[in-house]
Amino acid sequence: MTPLDPMLLPEGLRTRIIPNVNGLAVHVLEAGQAGQPAILLLHGFPELAFSWRKVMPALAAAGYHVIAPDLRGYGRTTGWSAAYDEPLAPFLLTNMVRDQLALLEALGIASVRAVVGHDYGSPVAAWCALIRPDVFTRVALMSSPFAGAPARTSAPDVHAALAALDPPRKHYQWYYAERRAAADMDHPPQGLHAFLRAYYHHKSADWPGNTPFALTGWTAEELAKLPDYYVMPLHATMPEAVAPFMPAGEAPWLTDAELAIYTGEYARTGFAGGLQSYRCGTGGANAAELALFRGCRITVPATFIAGASDWGIHQFPGALAKMQTESCTDFRGLHLIPGAGHWVQQEQPARVAALLRDFVAA
Repeated sequence: MTPLDPMLLPEGLRTRIIPNVNGLAVHVLEAGQAGQPAILLLHGFPELAFSWRKVMPALAAAGYHVIAPDLRGYGRTTGWSAAYDEPLAPFLLTNMVRDQLALLEALGIASVRAVVGHDYGSPVAAWCALIRPDVFTRVALMSSPFAGAPARTSAPDVHAALAALDPPRKHYQWYYAERRAAADMDHPPQGLHAFLRAYYHHKSADWPGNTPFALTGWTAEELAKLPDYYVMPLHATMPEAVAPFMPAGEAPWLTDAELAIYTGEYARTGFAGGLQSYRCGTGGANAAELALFRGCRITVPATFIAGASDWGIHQFPGALAKMQTESCTDFRGLHLIPGAGHWVQQEQPARVAALLRDFVAA
């Protein structure tokens, strides 16, 4: 695998492959100079290291060595397999933490000034900070709140109740864990570019229906208040769920040329690598591992950044409040950015970069 063409990146960003990283060859984007304090940026689903392209130059200009890898299961990072019947152990959150530790070791970095995670990268970043606070000395979580180690009792099974609603619904994470989900998204009827355009638009501040509010509990009736991209029509695929929300044209924060990077990478890799991580969550494999840390909290300075139009902060009722009062002992601030939905570092990169600069400098 070759690195991403530097001509596709903003000025000042570099790209290379780092071998021998916990069994992977990891594709990274970098900005700034080695030897400067490091910031590690972890993307979510369905994204890539490329998702950080607008934030990295500003952080590098502030004097940091900024590193954004394609995570296990994504992009130009290789050495993983995502066949549905293979063991899920490589995609457990604890092994994703090992990936980040091994990457830093390969780069000769003993500790980072901050680890920053967006969407699925947020729980990876949170567990990095909780398990190895000596290495990950600050943590910025984005779009997905951290509620701590799994409780002894699991959340109620709401799936039969969701299916019994009128109209019937299903939770997207459990759909993502189904055998068919990857093929549904790998070969959407509208084409991959159109599917991703509709998906990104539907979860952004550009869609006027994104006016989030807190849910009162993990019940079918409350979860049904979430948009279709979180609690889907029961019989729909994800491409079918977002198709009605296809915008008329490209977005200023994600041009067709930029979207073509995602389209090209996912056309090559498929979505199964990213979906394995959801299966670790919905099937209980992560909970079994992470129960070892029950009672532990994030002790390093922590902050949370999200778009003001991001429903993701409320998709697990109570998590946002618990992060601020229980899961983090040194919580430094909650920042909800106007004019941004779920893709906050792409929709409002200048504001995200400013908040991260202030956080790591404090």
